[in-house]
Amino acid sequence: MALRREKKVVKMRVLFVDSMNDLPSQLAEYWTRKTYPDLYEAYSAGPEHDIVDCDLLGVMYGIGEDLRGQVSKDFSDDKVLPKDGRYDYVVYTQQDVFEALARKSPWQGRQICAHLGTRKEFQCTDDKELAECLVAMSDRVREWVIANMDDPAKLGELVSA
Repeated sequence: MALRREKKVVKMRVLFVDSMNDLPSQLAEYWTRKTYPDLYEAYSAGPEHDIVDCDLLGVMYGIGEDLRGQVSKDFSDDKVLPKDGRYDYVVYTQQDVFEALARKSPWQGRQICAHLGTRKEFQCTDDKELAECLVAMSDRVREWVIANMDDPAKLGELVSA
């Protein structure tokens, strides 16, 4: 009787980047892991780390999405990020971060600029409006993930640097 060997699926590694790894890159990592767990190893980081936006955590938890396991990381975090530092694609979720880092990046030829917003762009005057802005950003990021990551070959078409 022959033993069947299961083929190991190699997932593509994607790193999502924003300035402090606190908002859109965290959402992109979360939605990619949740939506396409069999296609991608999703990570997020930034040139600096802070904390995951506390308002985001509360608002998302309130709508049934638990991001409490997300951790803010900088590029040198070797506890959470792959030790070899290799990614198939690096997606910058903020235009200004892409412009600042793309030419200096070790990931030449595999970088994508997908501006998904910043907290500075929010126009809100109270907690209710802030929550609406955060949910809208989450929806925008989720829609980008669904539209562009359902087929890993699509990412190659989005490479900007």
